[in-house]
Amino acid sequence: MSSIIQLLPDHVANQIAAGEVVQRPASVVKELLENAVDAQATDIKLIVKDAGKTLVQVIDNGIGMSVTDARLCFERHATSKIRQAEDLFALHTKGFRGEALASIAAIAHVEMKTRQEQEELGTHIVIEGSKFVAQEPAVLPKGTSFAIKNLFFNIPARRNFLKSDHVEFRHVLDEFQRVAMAHPGIHFTLIHNGSETFNLPSSNYRQRIVNIFAGKTNEKLVPVAEETDILSIQGFVGKPEFAKKNKGEQFFFVNDRFIRSSYLHHAIMSAYEGLLRDGMQPSYFLYLQVPAHSIDINIHPTKTEIKFDDEQALYAILRSAVKHSLGQFNVAPVLDFERDPNLDTPYEYQTKSAEYPTIEVDRSYNPFADEVPTRREPTRTASAGSYSNHFSKPAAAPSWESLYVGLKQDTEAVDFSALEMEAEDEIAPSLFNSQETETSTQKTYQLQRKYIVSPIKSGLMLIDQNRAHQRVLYEQYLTNMTVQQAASQQLLFPLQVSFNPVELHVLHELQDGLQTVGFTFDRWENDGVVISGIPMHTNESMIRQLMEEIVHAFQEGLSDSFSQNDTLAKSMARSLAVKNGAFLTDKEMEALVNNLFACKDPNVSPFQKPTFITLSVDEIDKKFTL
Repeated sequence: MSSIIQLLPDHVANQIAAGEVVQRPASVVKELLENAVDAQATDIKLIVKDAGKTLVQVIDNGIGMSVTDARLCFERHATSKIRQAEDLFALHTKGFRGEALASIAAIAHVEMKTRQEQEELGTHIVIEGSKFVAQEPAVLPKGTSFAIKNLFFNIPARRNFLKSDHVEFRHVLDEFQRVAMAHPGIHFTLIHNGSETFNLPSSNYRQRIVNIFAGKTNEKLVPVAEETDILSIQGFVGKPEFAKKNKGEQFFFVNDRFIRSSYLHHAIMSAYEGLLRDGMQPSYFLYLQVPAHSIDINIHPTKTEIKFDDEQALYAILRSAVKHSLGQFNVAPVLDFERDPNLDTPYEYQTKSAEYPTIEVDRSYNPFADEVPTRREPTRTASAGSYSNHFSKPAAAPSWESLYVGLKQDTEAVDFSALEMEAEDEIAPSLFNSQETETSTQKTYQLQRKYIVSPIKSGLMLIDQNRAHQRVLYEQYLTNMTVQQAASQQLLFPLQVSFNPVELHVLHELQDGLQTVGFTFDRWENDGVVISGIPMHTNESMIRQLMEEIVHAFQEGLSDSFSQNDTLAKSMARSLAVKNGAFLTDKEMEALVNNLFACKDPNVSPFQKPTFITLSVDEIDKKFTL
């Protein structure tokens, strides 16, 4: 019997490895940027076209590669970072497995240009699907340039699984921001489709954060610093009043490497205990330095999760450091229950002397006297003269007979027998009849401020008020976008909302759709937008949160979204729909029920969740059956 186990060809093995290393264009961006950082570059430029699907190019001024290294770097498990297994626990670089370039070259067209500083000529290599097409010397600047074109050109199935350009570019931005924030001393530039998105000069941690997120980021940062034997913490946390609903501004860096850790995130949330509203997330940008031998970074393919030797100690130190910073900068309220506020001296009384009170004593008062004594004059002292008027004899009261002068003494003029009294049984039925008629017209009730109960012929209907309102608003916004433009209510004072450059880029693309639902933009600025009109029946206080949720929805990508208008309508419906826990009047409940069943698809919400359920009389009867 012949053998059935065979070695895979190199190009097939590389394509399989590429499925683990390269999941989307952002994976290529991450690998190339980290290689440029490891090459000791001080200026890194990232050029992206079509969210990386057409082109991802990284240009750096690092140390470059020789001719041999340029050819060898595309081989699997070829790396300059480690020599033996023990080196895995003493890593100070980014990449180390030597699979990135080999995997990228297997699924894309790669063009590399590199030159070392001491060499006169550099090397130009072209690879297509793991096949070397050309290699020749060339006149090049110092450093390395990687151009990755037509990603997944030989794996159409993988290319079809890529999301829209909005979503893919969001992932590219995430990777770019993480590397740029971890290395503020390097000048980073990002160009997307020919326009410059970021130009981050060399700076410190705080300036780099402000340059990336713009807006009012600088005024909301609270510094955090702590030095211990096992952990060194530097960075910033956000003030509680600037907390958001999304987690877009939460970053942990361990030894200059971005990581995710739900355990450390819980330490931050516990430090903010009592300072945040429900569902709000604080911002934090924390840089942790730990001994290299105390962590293992090789437990996840993308190296965004690491394992600590002593997580409990890190948890306690991090929580204490953040809580101390919030209290030190008067962000967290401090209550001293042992201090008596009545003992505090007012500022205007600090220079005044104390005034001693005078005591008045009635020496003639005898509590054991049998008879009530007559009123006497109080004993006069030097300071009691002013009180003599209070104890003077009151004036005599007028005679009581004078109060009744002029009143008739006889009551015979009033004939009570001529009065007719209404019978009580004639009034009561009319009151109860009107109340019964009034309650019989009420067909809807609110249960726990969450569900609307409505009786129907076959039994009972329970309507989720939040999901029902989402469906109503969703179809209303879609109609405004496709059929007719919605009315807009103008603001007396225009509202300015701050956004970073990435969020402004998303808003520019959504401008037409937002205007059809009622938004009016006065002007666009470098760090935000000025809004002069908002949709009808929208509270002005909700606009900031609404705009942030819309931008976040497009950056993350809502599920089951088929177009930009559909995503926008879903995001606005979810943000503006009446929330569970809100009280509704009878008219509001009735209008919501009528509008729901006037929709094209009243059965489900825009996110395909049921809006109501029905209980038949038979099902209710079964509940009472013993």
